[in-house]
Amino acid sequence: MVWTEKRVVDQRLEFVQLASCGDVSMTELCRRFGVSRKTGYKWLARFDGTAVPASLTDASRRPVSSPRRSTVDLEEQVIKLRLYKPAWGGRKISHVLMRDGGLQVAPSTVTAILHRHGLIEPAASAAATAWHRFEHPHPNSLWQMDFKGHFATHAGRCHPLTILDDHSRYNIALRACVNEQHDTVQTALQDVFRRYGLPERINTDNGHPWGSSGGNYLTALGAWLMRLGVRVSHSTPLHPQTNGKDERFHRTLKAELLAHRSFADSHDCQLAFDSWRPTYNHYRPHEALAMQTPGQRYTPSLIPFPEVMPTIEYSSQDTVRRVCNKGRISLNGCSVFISVALRGLPVALRYRTDAQEGFDVYFCHQRIRKLAPDDLDKAK
Repeated sequence: MVWTEKRVVDQRLEFVQLASCGDVSMTELCRRFGVSRKTGYKWLARFDGTAVPASLTDASRRPVSSPRRSTVDLEEQVIKLRLYKPAWGGRKISHVLMRDGGLQVAPSTVTAILHRHGLIEPAASAAATAWHRFEHPHPNSLWQMDFKGHFATHAGRCHPLTILDDHSRYNIALRACVNEQHDTVQTALQDVFRRYGLPERINTDNGHPWGSSGGNYLTALGAWLMRLGVRVSHSTPLHPQTNGKDERFHRTLKAELLAHRSFADSHDCQLAFDSWRPTYNHYRPHEALAMQTPGQRYTPSLIPFPEVMPTIEYSSQDTVRRVCNKGRISLNGCSVFISVALRGLPVALRYRTDAQEGFDVYFCHQRIRKLAPDDLDKAK
């Protein structure tokens, strides 16, 4: 059996949750998780469908609660769950008590119990506001990616890299990185793509390594994603709410994990991330999902990660130019700057026939720039 040693039960839980969706074949999913089909089917058969995967462990687990308990016992269960998850409010606690233990208690009753025992601060109540939410129609149509602000460890700094599926809020990746460099992110993305497949689009802010402060330049990371067939988009500068779901995930991560402990180093951070991530994906109910968990709404992508980079091909009707070492192309006797990230790679120019004359510049499937006649005049 080739499960990695780290959080074996969590990996089994994630595997059976994704296998239950049925969108990706068992053969492909077993390949992504590095297990045999026999092992995969064994754990799928053992799984009993609960959010607390007792069926995936060798030890039994007691239920969270019992519907026949007295009022005193009820309060004890509410307080116990609140102390276990200090950032959860009445709706989440009520839902989990019913889901995992069959204990029916109204969210308002839970909130009253928490107030009575001094477990809700006035500031927390004042911060509970409703939001208008928008989500993409299906999993993997959009991933949001960002670094949460770094924090200190005893050995240096940790830079958490987070990736969230827009439709399901499923946390695709939570990596304790030692820096925010291109190679670090690309290595993490390769691991993610091998397990979950490729999304249709990834949205980031305009910072390094996926953009620039002006939002005008293509980076090497963006070019790599485009070659894989992933569309790349960037948030409007100074508007972080464009990646709002990932920003909200950062708040949850801080409230439920980072605010309560310190860490020796990035390895220690990663162990904590690996322990908490299954709770977020498969146990913690999400109010924006009608109290479902992200794992109940997420399915892996059907588009596998290609181990060999696809060949860049354009239409015979396109004007193709290769970008030189200085990031420029030659067009109609002009030297036009495109992007240093595309040095040595071909781009396609397609003449525009609408009211705005000029060319659209494409790299692979994505338009990366518009060239107006004035741009060519200035380049002479």
